[in-house]
Amino acid sequence: MKEQFEVIVIGAGHAGCEAALAASKMGLQTLLFTLNFNNIAFMPCNPSLGGPAKGHLVREIDALGGAMGRVIDRTYLQMRLLNTQKGPAVWAIRAQADKLLYQLEMRRELEKQPNLIIRQAEVDEILVDANGKVNGVTTRTGLKFLAPAVILATGTFLNGRIFMGKLNYSSGPMGFLPAIGLSQSLSRLGLKLRRFKTGTPARVRRRSLDFNKMTPQPGGYLEHGFSFWEPWQVRPEHLCWLTYTRPETHRIIMEHLHEAALFSGEITGVGPRYCPSIEGKLIQFPDKDRHQVFIEPEGADTDEMYLAGLSTSLPESIQELFLRTVPGLENLEIVRPGYAIEYDYLPGDQLKQSLETKQIPGLYTAGQINGSSGYEEAAAQGLLAGINAALNLQGKAPLVLKRSEAYMGVLIDDLVTKESEEPYRIMTSRAEFRLTLRSDNADERLTPFGIQIGLIDKDQKQTFESKYERINTLQRLFEKTSLNPDAKVRQIFIEQGLTIPKNKFTIADILKRPEIGPDFLTKLLPELEFIESDAKEISTRYKYQGYLEKEREQAKRLLNLENKTIPEDLNYDLVTNLAHEAREKLVKFRPGTLGQASRISGVNPADLTALLFHLENLKESQ
Repeated sequence: MKEQFEVIVIGAGHAGCEAALAASKMGLQTLLFTLNFNNIAFMPCNPSLGGPAKGHLVREIDALGGAMGRVIDRTYLQMRLLNTQKGPAVWAIRAQADKLLYQLEMRRELEKQPNLIIRQAEVDEILVDANGKVNGVTTRTGLKFLAPAVILATGTFLNGRIFMGKLNYSSGPMGFLPAIGLSQSLSRLGLKLRRFKTGTPARVRRRSLDFNKMTPQPGGYLEHGFSFWEPWQVRPEHLCWLTYTRPETHRIIMEHLHEAALFSGEITGVGPRYCPSIEGKLIQFPDKDRHQVFIEPEGADTDEMYLAGLSTSLPESIQELFLRTVPGLENLEIVRPGYAIEYDYLPGDQLKQSLETKQIPGLYTAGQINGSSGYEEAAAQGLLAGINAALNLQGKAPLVLKRSEAYMGVLIDDLVTKESEEPYRIMTSRAEFRLTLRSDNADERLTPFGIQIGLIDKDQKQTFESKYERINTLQRLFEKTSLNPDAKVRQIFIEQGLTIPKNKFTIADILKRPEIGPDFLTKLLPELEFIESDAKEISTRYKYQGYLEKEREQAKRLLNLENKTIPEDLNYDLVTNLAHEAREKLVKFRPGTLGQASRISGVNPADLTALLFHLENLKESQ
């Protein structure tokens, strides 16, 4: 049996869902494979989305035309705006998800999408033609499906292995089937695979917990969610709770540390530094006598609760012992034990910026198979892999976002140019242009790309254009409207405890002051009509004006390097004055531009100068 498609996506996690939706929306006949139909958009770890940098990614996914932001806005249990004591550049939304409802809503998005077919099957072989280009897949049952583009979005399923103490067995997360044959197929094709690990804590029954011994963690009032496109609907709020480990907790864990798979030598893969197991925390921070534990609901219609902060690879019996020492958990009932999971991934030196593999044309990868961690990072990669697979088949150039354009650009550039020894996590500190890459202006930065490639529909396009027409008109009004500090104006400033301007001023002038926001304008000019969110956007522009100009200049300088391309087949042995380490790294990563080359560890400014000189000589000789 053979069936012909244009794009095949393997894996229906967060990366696979976005990839399949993007390709099918762009008009390509797309087939999405999942190991289990009930596993679509599953959250095997923390039932939440967003937070610092990750929340920026969700808004960027939405601005470009992806689904994650819209789906979480329809299914959240609680939302909070984080980092409000800092500047708008690091403000971030975090949502607690009703994970079952999230899955159902994402599945609806997939099932109603034209050009998209979902099929439950295990893919165990990638097919390539005589020229080494991908041309389809074979399932475990022997069926063959053909396509000129295949996207691997396998999450932690690729040769997955579960660990609890000395017990370990082949498995995907939460007991789902692993993808074993696929790993072997990739190895046969010459792709290098390495091992990473991650973990998850136990789930417990809500009715067995004593919340009187915990601190409630409510959400907060938000003017909008993640999506730029759908009307904001406030949903019933569900509390999260905070408790702490105790010295007795630590004593039990340390006494049984030799039984933890992470420390007994059973696990060879490296885990995420920024999300360590409770065993790892005790080793890294031996002086701390307690660690935070957040008790989070997994859904509105389930009694299951998630213990954030207590990921572990200890035996199930030991888990119960130490968990019962945490205040509020003394009588807990474990629904599912915690575990560590080890899985295969592809080091990023095998990928282009488009997320196409260098070795096998037409084969794309997205998500944890690329060495990243997190639902948001996976969804961002899936969206861009789907877009670029479609653009390639349409004979168009790939969409490669710059580091100055999006956190998605930072994410993918880091994955393909840096040698990561641990699962990669996006953070605001990784972004050189984070004042430009705010979550509030993600649509301004990325929606034009979405319109151009066809992921933004007519209504969304109209919403976007109307919004920025209003904002630009209002900004011009602020720059033209001037006031004298007469008695009335002076009194308003005094009442608000603000310094009175000495001379005539415009609205734009006073909005540059950090202590003045749009709410002050309603007192100063009550007759002025505007949408507060529009005024906030303008206010942020003014307050960051100087810094944003510096970032724009820095981005221009970086663009000069990004515009200097390096031939894919460049012989680095002919580049004189290259350091030995730089030559090795350049051969390994094969950067596409001087900008990429500059971000590879081991390549210093002298090496870049030698490379630039060589490229200029090549150009002159042609």
